Amino acid sequence: MFNNNEWLNQVTEVVIDPEREIVDPHHHLWPPGPLRYDLPELLADTDGGHNVTQTVFIECGASYLNDGPEHLRCVGETRYVAAAAETSKLHSEKATIAGIVAHADLRSDSLEEILDAHEEAAGGLLKGIRHQAASDSTPDLAIPAPATPKLLMCEDFRRGITQLGERQLSFDAWIYHHQLPELIELAKAIPTTTIVLDHFGTPLGVGPYETKKSEIFKQWKKDVIQLAELPNTYAKLGGLAMPDNGYGWHTQAMPPSSDEIVASQRHYYDFTIECFGPSRCMFESNFPVDRLSLGYRVLWNAFKKMTASFSDSEKDKLFSGVARRVYRL
Repeated sequence: MFNNNEWLNQVTEVVIDPEREIVDPHHHLWPPGPLRYDLPELLADTDGGHNVTQTVFIECGASYLNDGPEHLRCVGETRYVAAAAETSKLHSEKATIAGIVAHADLRSDSLEEILDAHEEAAGGLLKGIRHQAASDSTPDLAIPAPATPKLLMCEDFRRGITQLGERQLSFDAWIYHHQLPELIELAKAIPTTTIVLDHFGTPLGVGPYETKKSEIFKQWKKDVIQLAELPNTYAKLGGLAMPDNGYGWHTQAMPPSSDEIVASQRHYYDFTIECFGPSRCMFESNFPVDRLSLGYRVLWNAFKKMTASFSDSEKDKLFSGVARRVYRL
């Protein structure tokens, strides 16, 4: 599925600002199989010209254990990634996996046991949890919405979020744009837990949302203003090239250039940085999911073009500093 190098290689660009350090705080790993994107593929992308020194793995439901208690099978993914992280250290000139955001059912009565097991399996790399909360009834989504509706409002789920804060673990929130008000209420209710908004809240642009992009952006801005007022929230800048975002790049004869990405999407980036400030934003690749639509070198070139007028201090925060601080790398 992600073996699209021939298509991506149609667009070649010179790396902009190649010495700038990058911490990529959002990527996945899938072991060999239909969705393969393993350590060799990750290193090939991160070693493509930009100065990527560290990465953070985000859970994706892969490499689960095949037996044992159901609630602990997700720990298999953490074991798999921790082993990959050790291997990445052998390549001192390449990026190393420096953090793991694992999955746990935050509603579980056994949450402490699950978190303890992740801690042991991660070998010091566990930084947070992502319990996917994206929920939508649209049948046209390329990536099926995994969560039950109103998950963020559930009392047992919120109890789990509180437990994360008590253990100095962050919560990565993958939601859709229309769920932002629910995330705002969650962040207000639990100010002691760091909450990271993934992918701008995934503004949808397919199915019934295809003709409503301007309307969605208008409401999204209002919601982002409210979310940014809460000091326990942070924003990841990226993840807008999934098929469900509606740009359609994965269906075109050629992938987009960095200029095309900037022209199509910078309004989301500019507004989020304006609201949260560079001290609470971090660029992300969301690879390999966004790899369906664009190349790694091209994507980070787009980020650098968007911030060409920023100070070095602001760039340091956006490209590495905030990710390193939030995930305690």
